[in-house]
Amino acid sequence: MTDAMDEQDTSAPLRLPPSRMLSLVAMHADRLVSEGLAREGARKWHYAALMALHQAGPMSQAALSRLTGVYRSDLVAVINELAERGFVERAPDSADRRRNVVTITPQGRTHLRRLYTLVTELQDDVFAPLTGPERELLTGLLTRLMEHHSPQGPSWSSSRPMSP
Repeated sequence: MTDAMDEQDTSAPLRLPPSRMLSLVAMHADRLVSEGLAREGARKWHYAALMALHQAGPMSQAALSRLTGVYRSDLVAVINELAERGFVERAPDSADRRRNVVTITPQGRTHLRRLYTLVTELQDDVFAPLTGPERELLTGLLTRLMEHHSPQGPSWSSSRPMSP
């Protein structure tokens, strides 16, 4: 008795399951974006934190961690790096002095606009083979997958546009 796997045409290109293809494309996109941001002296979590603060306004470090999906311990380093460069400010919360509130600065907004332009260009590189409608379809499908697998996950699962 033969197995269906054994009967496949071995001369055909390697057939990868969609989950593996998604993983490979994600690794390529992640590398491309990380390298692009590094050229600007930034990292993905810098961009995520600045965008979250821009869109949602000042918030506690814990809230910023939940919103971006960055672990709290990692976020402290990100905020330290952004504060050292003058992109965010930390101040004690007037309602709870044990907690810090993080705010994006005008310099941080300017930096975010540069990063946003760069990330938009990098997205165009990643998705170059797709038409506009295909990009929209893919974005919708990826959003559905994220929402299915992370129903209580960070609010990055929303598909609203992110522009500074």
